[in-house]
Amino acid sequence: MTTLAPSLPLLRIGPHTVQPPVVLAPMAGITNAPFRTLCREFSGGKGLFVSEMITTRALVERNEKTMQLIHFDASETPRSIQLYGVDPVTVGKAVRMIVDENLADHIDLNFGCPVPKVTRKGGGSALPYKRPLLRAILNQAVSNAGDLPVTIKMRKGIDDDHTTYLDAGRIAVEEGVTAVALHGRTAAQHYGGTADWEAIARLKEHVPEIPVLGNGDIWCADDARRMMRETGCDGVVVGRGCLGRPWLFGDLVSAFEGTRTRRAPALREVATVMLRHATLLGEWIGDETRGVIDFRKHVAWYLKGFSVGSEMRKKLAVTSSLEELGGQLQELDLDQPWPDGADGPRGRTSGNNRVVLPDGWLKDPYDCAGVSADAELDTSGG
Repeated sequence: MTTLAPSLPLLRIGPHTVQPPVVLAPMAGITNAPFRTLCREFSGGKGLFVSEMITTRALVERNEKTMQLIHFDASETPRSIQLYGVDPVTVGKAVRMIVDENLADHIDLNFGCPVPKVTRKGGGSALPYKRPLLRAILNQAVSNAGDLPVTIKMRKGIDDDHTTYLDAGRIAVEEGVTAVALHGRTAAQHYGGTADWEAIARLKEHVPEIPVLGNGDIWCADDARRMMRETGCDGVVVGRGCLGRPWLFGDLVSAFEGTRTRRAPALREVATVMLRHATLLGEWIGDETRGVIDFRKHVAWYLKGFSVGSEMRKKLAVTSSLEELGGQLQELDLDQPWPDGADGPRGRTSGNNRVVLPDGWLKDPYDCAGVSADAELDTSGG
C-alpha cells in the first residue's frame, strides 16, 4: 500500500470528531436509514451521515412519516438530523423536542434546497436573503439546542445578482452556529453548470472562527482532496456523487488516510449491493414490495456505464419483489468490469432556472413581512 500524504486535521462538530472530514449530504428520499447503513458499512463507520430533510412543523406535530424518517439504527453515532423550517418559534420547538427526547446528537439546518415547493414559500435557499429572519431562526435553534451542535447548509444565494452566503456565514458565527457548509451554486443553478469552489474559499476566509465545509461536484475521492487543497475548507459534503455509489465513502476514507486504494467493483459486486440496498429498504419500511418499489429510483445510478440494454433497464425499473429483482440481476453479464467514465454527474443536472419566490421577496432583504405561517410545510422532504 502506497502512502500519498499525511492525514488532514480532524474536523470537529461540537463535541464530535469527524474523521475523515467527510459528511453525507441530506437528500430527500435518498439518505434514509438503509442508505446511511450502506455508506457507513463501506466507510467502516468513519464520517458523518445526515438524515434526509425533516420539516420542523411535521416533527412538532409528530407526523407519522416524519417520525419514521428520524429513526436511527443503534449503530449510528453521532445521530445527525437535518431540519427545514421558516418560522423561528416552530424551529425552536423542534430543536427543543430533539433535545428533550434525545432524538439526535447533531442538528443541521437546511438553507440550501432550491426546489420550487420550498422556495415559493420563502424556505430553503430563498430564506437567507431575509437576513433578520435567518438570524431569528438560528437564534432559536442554538438557544434551544443545549449541548447539541447546530450547523447549517446553504447555497451561494438566489442567483448571481442576489448572493447571500457571506452575510449568512457571518450571521451564523454571531448566533453560535458550530459549522457552515456551502454548496457552490445558486438556487437558480439548481444542479447545473459547475460548482464555484472559489466561493467556498472566500467563505472560509470570511468566517475563520468556525469550520467551513465544501459541497458541489465531488464525484470521486480525489475530488474531495482537491477541493480541500484548493479552497482551504475544513471538510467536504458529498451528495449526488454517492448516488448508486455508496462505496465512495470507503474511497474517501482511503484518500484521506493517504493511500491509493480505490474501489472499482465489477457488475457482480454492484448487483450484490443493489440487492442488499433493496432488502434494507423493505426491512425499514416493513413491506418488501414497497421497499423494492422505493429502490427503483436507484437502479439507473447503480448501473451507469455498464452494458445492460434498454429492455433490461426497463424491466429492472418495474420490479416489485426481491426475488424478481435478484433474478433479473442474474441475467446480466455480471463479469463486466467497472466501466471507464462511470464516475461523473448523476441525478438532477438542470440549471439556469427561474427561482420561484414569494411576491415581492427581493424588494427588501430586511423586510420579513411576506413570510406567512403556511411557509412551514406540513410534510417532510424537498
